[in-house]
Amino acid sequence: MINRMSFFQDLLGSVFNRDRAAALDNDDRTFEQLCDALLSERGEVSGNRIANQILTRFAFATDEEQLAFFKMLVARFDLDTKQVLSAAESLADSNSTENLSHLLNCVEPKRQELFRRLNRIPAATGSLVNMRVSLLKHMQENKELARIDIDFQKLFRAWFNRGFLVLREIDWQTPANILEKLIAYEAVHEISSWEALRRRLAPSDRKCFAFFHPSMLDEPLIFVEVALTEEAPDSIGAILSQSRTIAHAEATNTAVFYSISNCQAGLAGVTFGNFLIKQVAQELSVQLPNLKYFRTLSPVPGFMRWVNSHSQQVIPEEQRGKLEIVSKLADKTIVNPNEEELQILKELAANYLVNEKREDKQPLDPVARFHLGNGAELNSILPRADLYEKGLNQSAGVMVSYLYDLDKVIANHEDYATHREVVCSSEVNELLGEKRMFRRLTG
Repeated sequence: MINRMSFFQDLLGSVFNRDRAAALDNDDRTFEQLCDALLSERGEVSGNRIANQILTRFAFATDEEQLAFFKMLVARFDLDTKQVLSAAESLADSNSTENLSHLLNCVEPKRQELFRRLNRIPAATGSLVNMRVSLLKHMQENKELARIDIDFQKLFRAWFNRGFLVLREIDWQTPANILEKLIAYEAVHEISSWEALRRRLAPSDRKCFAFFHPSMLDEPLIFVEVALTEEAPDSIGAILSQSRTIAHAEATNTAVFYSISNCQAGLAGVTFGNFLIKQVAQELSVQLPNLKYFRTLSPVPGFMRWVNSHSQQVIPEEQRGKLEIVSKLADKTIVNPNEEELQILKELAANYLVNEKREDKQPLDPVARFHLGNGAELNSILPRADLYEKGLNQSAGVMVSYLYDLDKVIANHEDYATHREVVCSSEVNELLGEKRMFRRLTG
């Protein structure tokens, strides 16, 4: 399916890009004039030609020209607040369907309709995703551009909703143009070569799945790598080891999601992972009925940042000593920790994941927010699971296993969404102390 559709997409894309290049030579209108023309154009062919011109010119524009384009969108295609107020007053005077429709039209910036019309042409969706990458970069020093990002987020959440996403299994036979993107986009455990990628895709005890969108067939949106094991692993080294014994898929009982990578920077904030994990678990259940457990081997990327921030505060000496032990584990001052030092590491990690919260009462750690929000259970703390440099710097080597019990994920998700309840195993609760009375360092 991907092979055939990619062929036709490439074929059409070649013709389309040729038309784009030709169009650039024949239209000297400014961005503003082209946008005005696109919004006023009723004919499909003429409108597509103008959309072509805008997207192609933007793709080849300099940073300064792209910034000027965004500033023009803010100045020329924002809300007309007087019109909104007038429409709201009309609806208050007469609650008619016509007045409601008029108000809804008024409260939408003209930019949104501009983006919809741009999106009518082939390959436009990917171009708009790339346009948002440029926008996010310029927003860092031009905060007023965030008004445009509101429009992008609203449209992308509609265009990339679950109903449009296609789940595909990726293996060593998948076309090379997609495989090379897995190497480029891997965000958790670097893939250093084609041979390293082969080791993750070819063996019988390895799986990989990705979401695609019909408008971006050769661009994975997000992918997850899965290890099939006979028991729950206690380290990423065991998963990635070149010398491991390859298991027969039918002889395994556990699916371990050990790497999840978002691929499109322009889709930041558009959630795919919550759908991906559950659907992959369901797909694997059908393929391999022998699987009983679905769990993760997850990083704790914010842990050392939290440890270092509290090390600078005035805290009891006992707690400071514990933080110093964790810091020494992270910088390898302590190479072979004893049982007590490992226990301290596990307790502090458990406290960080469960008790330390943002203002919205969600956990500080972004990976914890993701899995707990999906209905997973915080199942076990693995103190020496990631001894690679990145893992030591981020978390002193700690990794976490979140358990996806397919019979409980809905209830767990509801508890988390409603009460911010962190569902923990008895093992994690024991680390937190009786009835979770482990004191926060800050309170």
